[in-house]
Amino acid sequence: MVLKTFGWSFAVTALGLVAAVFYGGWTAFGLVAILTILEVSLSFDNAVVNAGVLKKMSEFWQRIFLTIGILIAVFGMRLVFPVVIVSVTAQLGPIEAVDLALNDHARYEELVTDAHPAIAAFGGMFLLMIFLDFIFEDRDIRWLAWLERPLAKLGKIDMLAACVALIVLLITATTFAVNAHQYGGVHVDKSSTVLLAGVAGVVTYMVVGGLSGFFEEKLEQDEEREQEAEEEARRTGKPLSATKLVGKAAFFMFMYLEVLDASFSFDGVIGAFAVSNDPVVIALGLGIGAMYVRSLTVYLVRQGTLDDYVYLEHGAHYAIGALAVILLVTIQYEVPEVVTGLIGVALIAWSFWSSVRRNQRLRAYEEKKEVVLAADEV
Repeated sequence: MVLKTFGWSFAVTALGLVAAVFYGGWTAFGLVAILTILEVSLSFDNAVVNAGVLKKMSEFWQRIFLTIGILIAVFGMRLVFPVVIVSVTAQLGPIEAVDLALNDHARYEELVTDAHPAIAAFGGMFLLMIFLDFIFEDRDIRWLAWLERPLAKLGKIDMLAACVALIVLLITATTFAVNAHQYGGVHVDKSSTVLLAGVAGVVTYMVVGGLSGFFEEKLEQDEEREQEAEEEARRTGKPLSATKLVGKAAFFMFMYLEVLDASFSFDGVIGAFAVSNDPVVIALGLGIGAMYVRSLTVYLVRQGTLDDYVYLEHGAHYAIGALAVILLVTIQYEVPEVVTGLIGVALIAWSFWSSVRRNQRLRAYEEKKEVVLAADEV
């Protein structure tokens, strides 16, 4: 099971490390290894959240997520995205931006770092919307019941998540963005940029998340109708017509996963410049890490981990909320990547331990119940 799921990750690791040695010697090898560990540690919560969505999709779309999806994640977000940011912010042509990335690493790093306020605002607001929608939803299973129960009651107010997110964005734009951190320790006013990027993040979530949720709901309704049609066909002997809605629903859920992955990768891409300013080394290291995150997502789905450890999804969403806040704070202040990674790992580890304790209590209850029933029969 492990080799089947992580086989491509192992192969990509070997090829990536060999390519690093040929590209920049053993120094590049070490940097790529460090960046791989950085990406995995920062994105473990991403894997848990992705697994919650991916388990609703067919094995075909899981394969698409691991193949086409990984190409988008590696080449799109880890290699092309920083170059596009440089091209837009510095008003350079695509060829000029690529030439700058390959031949003037210091200037390239400067331009990407200066674009960080807009990137952080977009990614932070997108992730914040995910967290707020989760925490305001009324759920049968609650992890921190003392907090989640009252928030679920508040969640009955229409558009509450969007209102809270926009209030947070306004506060961010009038505090952190006024003194936004730029390359070399300079601080400038980026209020309008942060406002625009933050609104774009909220709108993107509402469009992509809304479409995926709409088609997921339509899919569930269609499955119910399909079951009724099957029963009717058995009774009457009529042929059963196939549904086409599954592909559309899965496609929008796939797009939602890609945007989610992009938002998670923002801090990793920016943080990678603390290790190296060479775009090839960054792409290799973060690309290998992204492959492991994808494989881990599929592994969690196929092992049924989220069903066995029910609080893991809660912990991952709290980690998302923490990451969203950290991204907004980094508009003005530098936050070490190790802090971001440790907060996410700590929340997920806590939720895992809580799940283990819950399972132990349930087993103890079932065993006690069996003993009582056996005693009654005697």
